Amino acid sequence: MKIAQNQTVEFDEFSRACDLVEAYFGDTIDDVALHAPVSRRQLIAVLARAQLSGRQFTIDGLTQQGEIVYQSTTETLLWLDGGFWTDMRGRHHLTPDEGRAAREVHRRIIDALDGDVSYYNRERDPFVLIERFDPYE
Repeated sequence: MKIAQNQTVEFDEFSRACDLVEAYFGDTIDDVALHAPVSRRQLIAVLARAQLSGRQFTIDGLTQQGEIVYQSTTETLLWLDGGFWTDMRGRHHLTPDEGRAAREVHRRIIDALDGDVSYYNRERDPFVLIERFDPYE
């Protein structure tokens, strides 16, 4: 299955990524989809694509673009510079609404952990890279 111009994954890998983001982000997906002009299913698919693309970057590569807010064995939360979500929109041919909704899901997770977003970070892109998380546990 082709998820980006230069990225192909097996359908079952994409399906697992959808299950992963749905379990990890949970109610945040519902909250954002309720107020965004994208469906819940669309948003889950966009979040899965972002996870699969984010995994192609190393943590070192991502931290060169920004800073780690929190890191554990299951997740890494980052503020990134350089238009990460703009790149995701271009790479995956996302509509602006899809990109904004996905970015908002990531921002809400980081806000919940890091507190109120400072003015400086409002210009940066939030990204949560799910390292290890078993939605079936």
